[in-house]
Amino acid sequence: MNRRVRRKTLQAKGNVTEAVTKGPVNEVEAVVCLAKEEREVDWSSLPDDTVVALFSLLNYRDRASLASVCRTWRFLGSLSCLWTSLDIRAHNLDSTTASSLAKRCSKLRSIRFRGASAGNVVINLEAKELREMNADGCRDLTDASLSMLAARHQRLESLQLGPDFCEKITSDAIRVVALCCPRLKRLRLSGLRDVDGVAIGALVEHCRDLSELGFFDCMNVDETALGNAASLRFLSVAGSRNIKWTAASQLWVSLPNLVALDVSRTDVTPDAAFRLLFSESLKVLCALNCGSLDAGVFLAYNSKTKVLLARFTDIVKGIATLSQDSHSAPNLSGMKRINHYNNTSNNNSKISNVRNSRIGDNKSSEVKEWLEWVLSHALLRIAESSTPGLDSFWLKQGTPILLNLLGSLQEDVQERAATALATFVVIDDETATVDPARAEAVMHGGGIGFLLDLAKSRREGVQSEAAKAIANLSVNADVAKAVAMEGGISILAALARSPNRWVAEEAAGGLWNLSVGEEHKGAIAEAGGIRALVDLVFKWPSGGEGVLQERAAGALANLAADDKCSMEVAMAGGVHALVMLARFNKHEGVQEQAARALANLAAHGDSNGNNAAVGQEVGALEALVHLTGSHHEGVRFEDMGLAFH
Repeated sequence: MNRRVRRKTLQAKGNVTEAVTKGPVNEVEAVVCLAKEEREVDWSSLPDDTVVALFSLLNYRDRASLASVCRTWRFLGSLSCLWTSLDIRAHNLDSTTASSLAKRCSKLRSIRFRGASAGNVVINLEAKELREMNADGCRDLTDASLSMLAARHQRLESLQLGPDFCEKITSDAIRVVALCCPRLKRLRLSGLRDVDGVAIGALVEHCRDLSELGFFDCMNVDETALGNAASLRFLSVAGSRNIKWTAASQLWVSLPNLVALDVSRTDVTPDAAFRLLFSESLKVLCALNCGSLDAGVFLAYNSKTKVLLARFTDIVKGIATLSQDSHSAPNLSGMKRINHYNNTSNNNSKISNVRNSRIGDNKSSEVKEWLEWVLSHALLRIAESSTPGLDSFWLKQGTPILLNLLGSLQEDVQERAATALATFVVIDDETATVDPARAEAVMHGGGIGFLLDLAKSRREGVQSEAAKAIANLSVNADVAKAVAMEGGISILAALARSPNRWVAEEAAGGLWNLSVGEEHKGAIAEAGGIRALVDLVFKWPSGGEGVLQERAAGALANLAADDKCSMEVAMAGGVHALVMLARFNKHEGVQEQAARALANLAAHGDSNGNNAAVGQEVGALEALVHLTGSHHEGVRFEDMGLAFH
């Protein structure tokens, strides 16, 4: 739970009136206090509605823990009104567990899951009232599984599969979705090989309220069939290939309700883009990173009612233009944290301009939400592609837009924006090199504060991506200092204790990068980071391709180089944990970092007892012998250092 709750009670004719004040804290916790009365709280006497209100502030994992306190709370914690949304991406649920949750899911409206196996388990939740389904990691999801999901959830209004490619999904499954889910309003699919006219025709015929279609990074999309989708207000074919743009522009320009179109990362031609911009209904054309478009072609284009968003246009100004059309007071995103900048640079001004644009009416609010979504998706894809020649774009436009998107009210937009920040700063992942200009642009734009706020969120997906961005940015020494100054070390230490493996893994990466700086080691120890890292090794000694174990061991290796911290590592059980990794973990990166950590622990000689502790640890000699036979040069080098000490 990530909110501090102050409970003020006022007795009035035997009734209890409650006022709840909420604010973020550094750890997942809740503090409940009775104002003006210093007495023990009789938890069993709390009114049921108060307990339910407390439950509603928790994520489902903490809610389940709190429900184990007593039978009454178990009953209250299982009320279906508390289970309207569920994120199971971090869990490997089996059919039995899913069936046991089914009683709570009668009013489930939204679910997020990862992987084809999880999709099969979702069916057992029997959530017949489900309205929104969002899944990633669905490369192995088949037509049969998607068809079953659609058949069991016929009230679906939104279905999103991606951004990972859904390579095994075909047009046949899309037709089934159209037949089974007539209430569908939004469909977003990524990486399909072919979306044929029959599938699109089925969507047009059966889903009369369909207002948004997104076919991302698809090999083939029937542009002619899309020209018949008269109900569409939002359409995206970003990254899709083999589209006949002359025919597409001639047909799509006649769509009566089309307000916004995304053709980013395609080979759309200048003629087609011009034609689309003259559509009567279209207000926004998003064409980021389209190689065939350049600034010279569009110099003569000027419109106060339509916006072209491209690398060579002022995207922030374009968004502001949209906002002015709605004649309302402003805020494009739901950003709550404002004026948190370190300087008054041009980038800060741009972020402020976007944040000061509010779209007021419902239809314009939908445009805002769609625009946030496609921008976050496009910028993440561009960052992942490492396209050369984009330094100026990232510094002048990309960074301020991503920082703005961190404040979106849409959780998946926040996640993608944080992931994009974590990605676009990296030059070489193997050597842990980041672009200093980009990293400092994020810092000067107030990005560190924004990311740390997200890291304190109760939503674990957001926590994970925010921690990843903080970790990558902290490779830069100046950014690392800013993270420490803003309390980031204690936040990462708390996240390293998360029961969610992915959150803990990214937090461990952040502590690893921060522990490079000598000035941060004491702060990490003081925040409980050493104990958290050692506990991670015991909790997850293997699995996950060794990423978590390598990061934890790497951080401990850096910390062990400090005399005081090395003693704390040993006292926390670090010697045993590291020997265990060196002996039994099969990943060379883990072995290398474990050997380095043990070598650093033993290097202090007579200054503390760690040298003797390493030598006396059961299995240490076996680990030493085992690592000498490694084929990995780094492992052998660190093993030699350990043997020397």
